[in-house]
Amino acid sequence: MQLIYFAWVRERIGAGSEPYDGPAQTVAELVTELRAREPRYDLVFSDLTSLRVAVDQELVDFDASISQAKEVAFFPPMTGG
Repeated sequence: MQLIYFAWVRERIGAGSEPYDGPAQTVAELVTELRAREPRYDLVFSDLTSLRVAVDQELVDFDASISQAKEVAFFPPMTGG
């Protein structure tokens, strides 16, 4: 699957996207794995209230399954205007 990062998430991680082929079955498990990688990931995913996630371009909660996903995207909350 492909992990996609937008806005400040992309800036802090230093990449717009990256492949993922690990054992995580939910977004929460994926986040736990990413946080353990490096301090920059830990920083980005330390406050999940400041992030939104989409699985295959559909907004989901962090307990959502990713077992069949092709893409998981992380981004800050959207604002109106």
